Amino acid sequence: MSMLESIVDSRSHPLAVVEDIAADNNWSFERCGDDEITIASKGEWTDYQLSFTWMAELEALHLACAFDMKIPSARKSEVQRLIASVNEQLWIGHFDLWSHTGMIMHRQALVLPGGITASTAQCESMLAGAIAACERYFPAFQFVVWAGKSAGEAMNAAMFDTEGHA
Repeated sequence: MSMLESIVDSRSHPLAVVEDIAADNNWSFERCGDDEITIASKGEWTDYQLSFTWMAELEALHLACAFDMKIPSARKSEVQRLIASVNEQLWIGHFDLWSHTGMIMHRQALVLPGGITASTAQCESMLAGAIAACERYFPAFQFVVWAGKSAGEAMNAAMFDTEGHA
């Protein structure tokens, strides 16, 4: 067994922790090589594809949570304005519009310098935070992309919280 194989197979490897979380929750997942695992998750608004990547050179576990929403060229600048407004509200992670795919995704990283081991709680927190951010702001992205609303109108709608029961 090579040194790399023993590191990847180690239960302290960050992706092994993520794989255990996915298996414990009966989530569909695929190990896409030694440094990446992809998890499929159903949300209230849409399905999410969560990709964890171990970036050894940075000693960081990167999470990207994407959802299927193609952005028409005519709406890209308004989506960028919305992303800037949304990112001002986030304390952890950020949204990006990937120019080469046209997909919106939420991204964050967990830095693990000097061989620090990722805990289950840290990885679960990353997963929960990414899905919560996507769930909260997905309708705002839809308002801009499909309803033709401005970033300001979409943010007002996204920030509206209902209280109580009808």
